[in-house]
Amino acid sequence: MSGVQLWGGLECTITRIGDDYRDQFAETGHHGRIGDLDLVAGLGIKTLRYPVLWEATSPDIAAGRDWAWHDDRLARLRELGIDPIVGLLHHGSGLRDTDLLDPRFPKRFAEHARKVARRYPWVNRFTPVNEPLTTARFSALYGHWYPHRRSYPDFLRALVNQCSATVLAMKAIRQTNPRAELIQTEDIGRVFSTGELAYQASHENERRWLSLDLLCGRVDPVHPFWPILRDHGISEDELRTFLTVRSPDMIGINHYLTSERYLDGDVGRYPPAFHGGNGRELYADVEAVRIGHLDSEVGPLARIREVAARYGGPLALTEVHHGCSRDEQLRWLHMAWSAGLAAREEGFDFRAVTLWSMFGAYDWNSLLTRKEHLYEAGAFDVRGKKPRPTALAHAARFLAETGRFDHPVLATPGWWRRDGRFYEPEASAPEITRGSEATILLVGSDDRFAAECLRIARHRGLEIQRVPGRHDGAIVRFAEHAPWAVLDASDFACPGPTVSEDLTSWPAFAARNGLPFCLLSRSDVFDARPGRAASEDGLPSPGSVWGHRQAAREEAVTAQHAGALVVRAGMLFGPGSDYPMRGNIVEPASRPIESQSIDGRFSYVPDLIHVVFDLLLDEERGVWHLVNGDPHGTGNPSRATPFLAANRGVIMPSLESALAREAGRLEAARSVALEAAE
Repeated sequence: MSGVQLWGGLECTITRIGDDYRDQFAETGHHGRIGDLDLVAGLGIKTLRYPVLWEATSPDIAAGRDWAWHDDRLARLRELGIDPIVGLLHHGSGLRDTDLLDPRFPKRFAEHARKVARRYPWVNRFTPVNEPLTTARFSALYGHWYPHRRSYPDFLRALVNQCSATVLAMKAIRQTNPRAELIQTEDIGRVFSTGELAYQASHENERRWLSLDLLCGRVDPVHPFWPILRDHGISEDELRTFLTVRSPDMIGINHYLTSERYLDGDVGRYPPAFHGGNGRELYADVEAVRIGHLDSEVGPLARIREVAARYGGPLALTEVHHGCSRDEQLRWLHMAWSAGLAAREEGFDFRAVTLWSMFGAYDWNSLLTRKEHLYEAGAFDVRGKKPRPTALAHAARFLAETGRFDHPVLATPGWWRRDGRFYEPEASAPEITRGSEATILLVGSDDRFAAECLRIARHRGLEIQRVPGRHDGAIVRFAEHAPWAVLDASDFACPGPTVSEDLTSWPAFAARNGLPFCLLSRSDVFDARPGRAASEDGLPSPGSVWGHRQAAREEAVTAQHAGALVVRAGMLFGPGSDYPMRGNIVEPASRPIESQSIDGRFSYVPDLIHVVFDLLLDEERGVWHLVNGDPHGTGNPSRATPFLAANRGVIMPSLESALAREAGRLEAARSVALEAAE
């Protein structure tokens, strides 16, 4: 074993936006699934960041979550042999009658901590306030969360109040449990800049340490932020109380791809969405990973080294999550784990890597400020009847048991290390070469669908080889590419004539070699009776020659490969299909389809391909219906086209989203064509 532990964590934010609270446990469904804890234990995880949030004990904020709810969960963790790190405030602002600027906030919060310690005296590790600096920025400097302030004095007051609350909470906890340890988490990044903006980067880089410096007793009269704090209303008595505190027992580093920033006054080089400034100068604020000459200075290992140099002591990565495609999630976890191993080899007291957001999260793309129901999966995907393990769960099991994991997609670096990430190519940027990655074999697709598969694979850093037919000879030729999966799209995008080739050769090849196999099929395996809603477990009832052929292929594939994945799609639209979009509806070339009746009948080709790649990585099997429908599971099955019910999980984006993206793609293509004509 490596000596680095794998921890787990659940996205548990309860934050106030306006007069409403958003509760991630309610949105991901964990609120009603105590069995989730058994799933965590099944991965071999022995330490879990788990909350007893202040707001969750208030009935008018988190209905149904009271002390009894927490009693059951904490007891189950204890039965499972999982050691919790209990969080008490996670991007929150407290009960309705208080907020981060309230002078009573620290003492009132400490009373909640005292109740928790008395109720669960066996709990030894706590994170009273998660990411106090980040929460202060988002709540009182940028105005995203309650109390929605946008001023530097309010930001500093919110930060000091949270740090005071942490100190008082740990004091209250240790009066009950002297063994209690403080695991203090913070989002740790770094700001880089061009020379003329070095002063701004220097200020932000000093500011990023402020919560940890306060809690480690480092903010004394010679600290760079002492005069800034004093000038903005923080009293000397308040600051001096931090000089005698006991430092955290462990520092938890939360690090994301967007945690590191680059400031550049040449705003024309970057998209307008990144233009901003400090009231003194206009500049772009972009992700540092997109700036090639910074490659050696960004990433989790660089930040671990900085934290270790500044504070010493035990360290852990306490949130490791990437809201992206499954292969990129694996690459990000692998990089974080490798950073932890390297840190130990360099002599740092590095303890653990935390697989965060184990049951996913909703709407973090907008920092929870918009309710778009945009889901990012974690180790489990909760969009079905029960949580479904993803490729991250498979990786976690291997890491917990052996300290390592591998997959062919790891041979290619993540997008944050590939050349296509740059806003503008840099002469000094190092060339990132692809590894000798094994391939996905794409069998028998038509040219348009194959081109879209290749485009998406290239975007995701996946290697894909197209096999033009299903002949046994092709198997011999293409086996040398060391495939890790086979995707059979024969006659999928555009039906062809019936042929006499052996339909079982490829699934048998995949089964013999232990490879995931996916057959792309269509809704035509069901007849076209009006009002029919076909589920994955329904028996095929084709009403056409091609439908009979599709059903026969499904049966042959599952007979040859017991673990085959069979994906049924609806009518295809978008790139790689015959069906264009006209106006705000999709229509086949032959006849229009009313917009109000297409929900759940169509599959947007790019979404379909992305989800199929994810399911192959997740090693899924059985029949899946992949359609762009209503995320809440409703639809109109009144038309003649069969309605595919996605009972195993609604994991495709909504039809509304797909239509909007296709409209944008077509408009961009028209603009390019007009420019070329001019």
